[in-house]
Amino acid sequence: MNQPLAPSAAIALQGLNLSLGRGAARVHILKDIDLHIGQGEAVGLIGPSGSGKSTLLMVMAGLERADSGSVRVAGGDLLKLKEDALARFRGRNVGIVFQSFHLIPTMTAIENVAVPLELSGDTRAFDRAAMELASVGLAERLNHYPAQLSGGEQQRVALARALAPDPAILIADEPTGNLDEATGKQIIDLLFAGQKERGKTLVLVTHDPALAARCGRVVRIRSGRIEESREAVNA
Repeated sequence: MNQPLAPSAAIALQGLNLSLGRGAARVHILKDIDLHIGQGEAVGLIGPSGSGKSTLLMVMAGLERADSGSVRVAGGDLLKLKEDALARFRGRNVGIVFQSFHLIPTMTAIENVAVPLELSGDTRAFDRAAMELASVGLAERLNHYPAQLSGGEQQRVALARALAPDPAILIADEPTGNLDEATGKQIIDLLFAGQKERGKTLVLVTHDPALAARCGRVVRIRSGRIEESREAVNA
């Protein structure tokens, strides 16, 4: 039975189904997902490899389009938006941090962070980009290219880029997957600090139960279905 839409939900998914591939290779990835995430809530998505958790995150970000159901994010109905409108909506409302950084190699750190701001027409894009980089400890690395930065520094740039447009929702897909333990902890501390200080809604995909437990709620996914949704013990 579907839950009623909560007016305070930052993300509200109802009856969500998604299949990928064609013909005989088509696979039903997400199955009848119902999930509401409140404004300012931090939710950890966990589950085995291939369970569908990263695909679910991409649906929330508007990077994958569901076959059926309802996908409301930051007040917008994503399934009703055409591609251009969806890209604009995502740029304003959703900040994304990927495992593999996704920085533009021919751009400096400040240029990478300024890109989404410039796309939104912000006339102070570079000033804001510099502020965001300073907030993640990279004030002295503004003009360095990704190849000149360590993995941890590159992920700091990616986090600054995600936060720069002041999105309502912050999405992170295994953000420490390519980092050593100590560097990963620094990134996670910055991620949660940014979320709490700015009142963002955070959805974090991770294989690490201890990391998921830093969120207020843990949602376990298995075989494309929500198996469990519970308050985190260590939150």
